[in-house]
Amino acid sequence: MKKNSSVVVDLLLLLLAITVLATPAFSDLVLSKVERRIDVTSQIARVTKTLKVVNSGSESVSEFTLTFPKFLGNNLAYLSVSHSEGKGKAKRSLANLSVKEAHPKGMPDSISFYSVSLPKPLSKGDTLTLEVVAAFTNVLQPFPEKITQRDIHLVMLQESAQYLSPYVVESQSLSIKLPNARIESYSKLENTKVQGSEIKYGPYKNLAQYSYAPIVVHFESKAAFAVAEKLVREIEVSHWGNVQVTEHYNLVHRGAQLKGEFSRLEYQDRPNPQGVSAFRHLLARLPPRAHSIYYRDDIGNISTSQMQSDSKKTELLIEPRFPLFGGWKTFFTIGYGLPLSDFLFASEGKRFLDISFGSPMIDLVTEKLIVQVVLPEGSKDISVTTPFAVKQSHEIKYSHLDIAGRPVVVLEKNNVVPDHNQKIQVYYKFSNINLLSEPLMLITGFFVLFITCIIYTRADFSISKSSAAYLAKLQWDEVLATLQEVQNIIQKCLAAHDKLEASLRDLSRTGDIQTCKAARKSTDSLLKDLSKELRPLLASLQSFPSASQISPKVEELVAKERELQEKLMAKHTTVVEGYEKKSSGRDIENRIASQQQKIIALRQEVDDLLEFIDEI
Repeated sequence: MKKNSSVVVDLLLLLLAITVLATPAFSDLVLSKVERRIDVTSQIARVTKTLKVVNSGSESVSEFTLTFPKFLGNNLAYLSVSHSEGKGKAKRSLANLSVKEAHPKGMPDSISFYSVSLPKPLSKGDTLTLEVVAAFTNVLQPFPEKITQRDIHLVMLQESAQYLSPYVVESQSLSIKLPNARIESYSKLENTKVQGSEIKYGPYKNLAQYSYAPIVVHFESKAAFAVAEKLVREIEVSHWGNVQVTEHYNLVHRGAQLKGEFSRLEYQDRPNPQGVSAFRHLLARLPPRAHSIYYRDDIGNISTSQMQSDSKKTELLIEPRFPLFGGWKTFFTIGYGLPLSDFLFASEGKRFLDISFGSPMIDLVTEKLIVQVVLPEGSKDISVTTPFAVKQSHEIKYSHLDIAGRPVVVLEKNNVVPDHNQKIQVYYKFSNINLLSEPLMLITGFFVLFITCIIYTRADFSISKSSAAYLAKLQWDEVLATLQEVQNIIQKCLAAHDKLEASLRDLSRTGDIQTCKAARKSTDSLLKDLSKELRPLLASLQSFPSASQISPKVEELVAKERELQEKLMAKHTTVVEGYEKKSSGRDIENRIASQQQKIIALRQEVDDLLEFIDEI
C-alpha cells in the first residue's frame, strides 16, 4: 500500500500544479490530433503516441516539448521520437529525433519535461507528425500486494484519460490494451467503452493546456513479473572463430508477494491449477547459429530446459528449479557460443563487433545491466558506439597465456527493457601477427622444455671423486652404515632379553626348571656372540672423525645394554633358585622387586638412545 499511497500523493500534487500553471511559453504549437495506445499485456507499460503538430504561431519553431506526470517520468525506461511522412500505406517513419530531458523555468516538479529537436524548423501553418514510443517499468502495481497461492494476480494502472501536454489539443483518444477481458474495475468517464480486453477513452475535443483526467484500471495479469536485479553479460571475442557469451542472472519475482506457505501438491494439481501468479519458465531468443548452449546454477546443470532452432532464430525455454512466486529469488547462468563471422566486421582499417546490448529474455526488466566486452590481447584504439547513453569504463582481464592482458570494455545501464536490445558497435585495431603470439609461446615453451631435458640427461652433475666433499660424503655414508649395524645388534640383544623374560613366565606357569635353565644357557651363548660382533663396530666408529660426537652416545648405549643384561641375569638366577627351594610366589616377587624396577629404567634408557641414533 505504500507504493500506491505515494502515487496518489503524486497525483494530488500534479493536479494542484496544473491548476496554478502558467502556460504562455508553449502557445505557438497546437496538437490537432493525438492518438495514444497503452499496452499492459506484460509487466512493462508500453505507450505509443501519434502526435499531429501544427504551428499556429507567427514564428518558426525548432523544438517540441513532451511531458509526463512525475510518477511516470521517474519510471521511464525507454523513449524514442521519430517523425513520419505520407498517409495510409505510403506512410513511412524517418530517423529518430534527438531527445533530452529539459527543466523549463517556472514549471512544477510534479511534471517531467523532455525536449525534442525537430528535423527542420516548423514554419507558420506547417504540420508535422511525430511517433512517440515510451516504455515504463514499475507502473503496474500489484493490488493487493500479498496474495495466497490460490489467488489470481491483480495489478493496477494509473494514468490520465486526457493527454497531459503544454499545448492545446484539438482531438485526442486513448486505448488501453489489457492481457485479457477480466477487468476488476476501471474509471468510467465520458466516451468510455470496453471492447473485450481493450478499454477506449474519447475522443475528447478542444482540450486546454495541461488537461488531466486521472483514471485507474484494476485487472488480472498473468504476465511474468521477472526482474533481474543485476545481470552481467560477458562477451569474449576470439579471433580463432568464436564469440563466447556468458550471462549471470540475479532474478526476482516483483509481482504480488506470496502470503502463507507454499504447497507443492496444490501447485501440481492439474484439474485445479494453483499458483497462477508464479511464472514457470522464461523464453530467451538467441541468435540463429548459437551453439554449445548451457543453463546452470550454483548446484550444477539444470536439465529443465528446451531448445528449438532454425535458420532465423534459436529459442531457449528455461525453467527454474522451483516456481517463482512474488518476492522469491533465483540465481542462474546461461552461456552460448556464436560464430565470429556473423558479428565481426571490418571498416576503415578497424574491426568492429556488432552485437546486441540487452538480455535475450523476452519481457525481462533489468535494474542494473553490466556488459563486459572482452577483446583479444593486443587490441588498441578502442571506441564504442551505442544508440543510447551508457556508462563506459575499461578494465584488463588476464587469461591463460596472456602477457599484457585482454582489454575489457565495460558498459553499464540501469532500468533496461527489451527495447534497449539494440545493436552496439565496439571498434578496435588488431594486427594478425598477434594471433601467432600464443602458438609461438607454446612452441617456445615445449622447445625449452625438451632442450632442458636433453641437457639434464646428458650432463654429469656428480661431485669429483677426489674432492674433499666427496670423500667426506663417503665417510659419512660409512658412519651411517656402521650405526645401522650397531642398531641391528642391539635390537637382537633386546629380543634375547625378551626371550629370557618369556622363559621366566613359562616357569611360573609350568614349574619346569630345566627348560628355564636351558633357555638361560641359550641366551648366554647368543649374547656373547653379539658382544663379539659389537667390538669391531665400536672401534670403527671411533676411527671416523665425523663420528666424534656420535661415538659417546653409541658407547653409552652399549654400556646400558650390558648393564641391562646383568640385571636380567641376576633376576633370572634369583627366580630359578626360589623355585628350586620351593619358595612362595610372593617371596620370589619380593626378592626381585628392586631388580625389576632397575630393569624397567634401564630398558627405557636403551630405547631412548636407540631413538636418538635412529634420528641421525
